[in-house]
Amino acid sequence: MTDKLQPILTPTAPAPAGHYSQAMRSGNDLYISGQLPIRADKASLPDMGFETQARQAIANMLAILEAAGGQTQHLCRVTAYIVGVDNWPEFNRIYGEMLGDARPARTVVPVPELHYGFLVEVDAIARIPA
Repeated sequence: MTDKLQPILTPTAPAPAGHYSQAMRSGNDLYISGQLPIRADKASLPDMGFETQARQAIANMLAILEAAGGQTQHLCRVTAYIVGVDNWPEFNRIYGEMLGDARPARTVVPVPELHYGFLVEVDAIARIPA
């Protein structure tokens, strides 16, 4: 028996700007698309510093997780793309604050640039119990 794919779309995270879903659920598995630091209402961030951007990108990921019925402890893997390896310690601090006791597998990938000039993007895989 094959699980039916279910797109996840929540107004609490930015709507997809391209040909993709915020997330796709297959059975208990949830695949969250890369989330940039864009507010759901598309309003400007209060500043464009790394901390503000990291918090918004992670908040978007968590909003989609919650919309699919998940919680931070259901995250299996998170991948973060950050501009500038010097931002790694700050990302780690913010990530730890926002995820609390959850410690999913994680990869942080320093990159030279991201779309629209943003400094961080995160995606995730979660397993949400039935």
